[in-house]
Amino acid sequence: MEETNFRISDNAAKRIKYLISQEENVSMMRISVDGGGCSGFKYNFDLVDKIEEDDHVFDKDMAKVVIDDLSLSNFLKGAELDFIEDLSGSSFEIKNPNSSARCGCGNSFAI
Repeated sequence: MEETNFRISDNAAKRIKYLISQEENVSMMRISVDGGGCSGFKYNFDLVDKIEEDDHVFDKDMAKVVIDDLSLSNFLKGAELDFIEDLSGSSFEIKNPNSSARCGCGNSFAI
């Protein structure tokens, strides 16, 4: 099922395709949200090859991202996955309109 309430930037799509091409037995990125981190919740990024029953699938230029229903509906609705490269390094970043605060590393957030 494809939803329109989560977006993948061009840079993120390119990076996902590159990472998948470097690994065996994976075909998409999974994003999930867990309790923890310095701000209350944390993002998890994994490369996977399986879609679960409650997953939502997002596709941009053949780069697939899956997000479980709980993570999407409670935390990631309206968010965008981006890939940032700058002088301090490179990383995936979620631009999340639902978060009220986030830690310095960007992997932890509060609602």
